[in-house]
Amino acid sequence: MDFLSIIILGIVQGIAEFLPISSSAHLIIFRDIFGIGASMPKDMALSFDIALHFGTLLAIGLYFFKDFINMIAKGFTRGVKDDQGKILWYLVAATIPAAIAGLLFEDIIEDLIRGNFYVIAAALAIMGILIYLADKLCKNKREIKDMTLKDALIIGCSQVLALIPGFSRSGTTIAAARALGIERENAAKFSFFLSAPVVCGAVVLELLDKATWAIIMAEPMTFILGIIISFIIGLICIKYLLKYLQKHNFKIFMIYRIAIAIVVLLCTIF
Repeated sequence: MDFLSIIILGIVQGIAEFLPISSSAHLIIFRDIFGIGASMPKDMALSFDIALHFGTLLAIGLYFFKDFINMIAKGFTRGVKDDQGKILWYLVAATIPAAIAGLLFEDIIEDLIRGNFYVIAAALAIMGILIYLADKLCKNKREIKDMTLKDALIIGCSQVLALIPGFSRSGTTIAAARALGIERENAAKFSFFLSAPVVCGAVVLELLDKATWAIIMAEPMTFILGIIISFIIGLICIKYLLKYLQKHNFKIFMIYRIAIAIVVLLCTIF
């Protein structure tokens, strides 16, 4: 794959992983509809997508490094008695539904839905509307520290929908958090925190496959460049999204998701 395609897909991942617009759907759209990176074999494309997710995982780890260190330290020393320690164990609990669903259904969904652009378009539009409504109707201004275990589990269960390209991991979790009364910026932060263990698990599982290493070693620069680009863009996106949400709602994301859904449908039909 040419360097320009690698850079474009890295940028797409870095932006779409954190904005509530679905990175998996956008990688599929750019590759299969717009033809960017279309020459990449299917097995390599899947491994490359995981590599791009690894880049955005590194961005989360670096940007929230102090938060994660504090959560881990307080979680193992003071447990749920401490606000930050409590969040660590809530993240663990919230990760379980998506982890189980991923192990049981990811391959099935991959085979049935990845190439179904009607489903992807519908998921993009529907979740865009749900995010906007959840945000608009939310009256409370709770912070992460005010969350309960029940809140965390509900948000974690919502993440299962992200297995379907178009729904978006950040989109579903942010919408669920807003519906539960979590303030916008805090909802986004918890969504980012929650993505770390899920993406980390996916990366580890991919690396346990010997075939993956053969694919990586065949074109190491492709994977290295993709990781670097998605990491850099991801860092920038996290910073400015959190600032944006301090004063703005999710209307722009609803409009964009509906617009891209229409583009996908038109390209599919014609």
